[in-house]
Amino acid sequence: MKVLQINTIVNSESTGRIAEDIGKVLIANGHESFIAYGRGSRPSQSNLIKIGDIKDVYLHGFRTLLTDQHGLGSYSATKSFIEQIEVIKPDIIHLHNIHGYYINYQVLFNYIKVEKIPVVWTFHDCWPFTGHCSHFEQILCTKWLTHCEKCPINYKYPRSFADRSYKNFDDKKAAFLQVKSLTIITPSKWLAKLVSQSFLKEYSVKTINNGIDLKSFQTPKLKENNKMILGVASTWSNAKGLNDFVELRKIISEEVKIVLIGLSKSQIKKLPNNITGICKTDSVAELAKWYQEASVFVNPTYLDNFPTTNIEALACGTPVITYDTGGSPESLNSIVGEVVEKGNIMALKKGIERFLYDVDLQNLMTICREQAVQFFDKDDRYREYLEIYKRILN
Repeated sequence: MKVLQINTIVNSESTGRIAEDIGKVLIANGHESFIAYGRGSRPSQSNLIKIGDIKDVYLHGFRTLLTDQHGLGSYSATKSFIEQIEVIKPDIIHLHNIHGYYINYQVLFNYIKVEKIPVVWTFHDCWPFTGHCSHFEQILCTKWLTHCEKCPINYKYPRSFADRSYKNFDDKKAAFLQVKSLTIITPSKWLAKLVSQSFLKEYSVKTINNGIDLKSFQTPKLKENNKMILGVASTWSNAKGLNDFVELRKIISEEVKIVLIGLSKSQIKKLPNNITGICKTDSVAELAKWYQEASVFVNPTYLDNFPTTNIEALACGTPVITYDTGGSPESLNSIVGEVVEKGNIMALKKGIERFLYDVDLQNLMTICREQAVQFFDKDDRYREYLEIYKRILN
C-alpha cells in the first residue's frame, strides 16, 4: 500500500510530527509512505516531496493579502506536484492542512476527482468548511452553518485586505463535495460535531485523538515542586493566551515562576521582567525537559482543536489547566487537570495554586503519566489510521 500525505510542514510542530508518525507506522507495517509539504526542511523516514519554493509561498501570500483567494494560488506548483503524484500512483491520499500558502486546492481536488483516488482528511482546524478563517470560536461566529459572508475576521489568518468569504465558501463546497471517497478524521469530538453541522456533513467522520511519542516525553525520577508554571505554543498571540499570562503574573505569588516557550524575539522583549520567555524550539528533548521541570502546564487558549501540548505535559507527569476551549479539555479528567472558563484569570490562579500547594505532586505525576499511556500513545492512535486505510481499499 502506498499512502501520500500532504501537509504544510514536515516533522515539525504538531501537524508535521503527526504526519511523520503516521508515516512511521506505515513503514513499520511494510507499506510505502510519502509526505508532500510546502515549507521548511526536516529529516523524515518517509519519502519527501517539496511543493513549490519560497518564491511561490510569498506570491501565494501576497495574492491572499490583496484578494482573499487563499488556497487558490500556487497553480504551477500544484500542477508540477500532480506530475509527481502520477509517478507515485498512491493508493490513498491523506490530507492534513492544505492551507498555508503552498497548494491550489481546486487543482488538487479536480485531479483527485478525475483519478478517483480515495482521500482521508485530518482536520486540524475549521478552515475546510469556512469562507475564510481557520478558527471562529473566539468571536462565536455561526455564519459557516449557513453561508459565510462579510467576514468579521478577514484581518486574521489568512489575513486579507479584501473580503471574498462568500465566494470562498462556494468554491470550497464545490471542490470538496465532488470527491466520491472521502473520510474525515477529527482529533476531537468537539470538531467532529462542527463538521457534522457543516456542508461536509454527508461524509463519514471519525475521531482519532492525537498521539505522542511516549519515549520522548517521559516523567523524571522525582517530581520536584519548584513552583514553575509553563506555557508552550508554536505561535504566541493573545488568542493563545499571551496576555492572560501577563495578567496572571500580576496576581500570582512572586515565588511562582512563569516560563513561556515559542515566543518571537520581539515578544520576549515586551514581556514583564518576571516572565521568562524562550524562543521556539524544534528539539523534542529540550521541550520534554521543560515539561518535566514544570509543576503545572497552563494552556489559556481561546481557539484550539486538540492541542498536543496538553498530552505532552501529561506524559511528562505534569498536570494541565486549560480554558474550556474547543477540544482542549478532552485529554483531561478531574484528577490530572482542571478546565476553567475562558478569560477567568482568577480561576486560573486558583487552579494553579491547588496543584502547587494542595496535592501530592509525586503521586499526581504517576497518574498523569498513566493517562497519557492509556489514551495517547502515538503507535496505538496512528494504527487506527492504518485500519482505516485498509478498510477503504477493501
